[in-house]
Amino acid sequence: MSQKIVGQTKTAGFQIGVRRTFPIPQEKAWELVASADGLESWLGAGISVTLQPGQKYVSTAGAGEIRIVKPLQQLRLTWQKEAWQRPSTVQVRVIAKAVDKTTISFHQENLSDGKVREEMKEHWEAVLDRIREKIESDLSNE
Repeated sequence: MSQKIVGQTKTAGFQIGVRRTFPIPQEKAWELVASADGLESWLGAGISVTLQPGQKYVSTAGAGEIRIVKPLQQLRLTWQKEAWQRPSTVQVRVIAKAVDKTTISFHQENLSDGKVREEMKEHWEAVLDRIREKIESDLSNE
């Protein structure tokens, strides 16, 4: 009997998902992940891409292709870091919970192994920490 490894799927390698709810409207949450600064915060510096399906991008942290764009709701794209053998799939969701409460979710699949899964878990948690810090800074400056 084989033991299931945390984060391993039957068909998509390893996966990780992290999410947090913030005291901001959906539009602000979307801006924090989909604006030029927002994209740099989680995909790496130097990224310049139009958010349209089929658009390719390159940043200091890797390269990929935009697959799905649903403004204010969802981004789906491939992302391959330089050391990786194959691209992963990243899905970002922005889910309105109330007028001023929104969840930002990062889900990544097709990761090669548990070590890469753990690395990406730390990456996504750090991204959400930076988003929280930005929101707190903006709120204290109002």
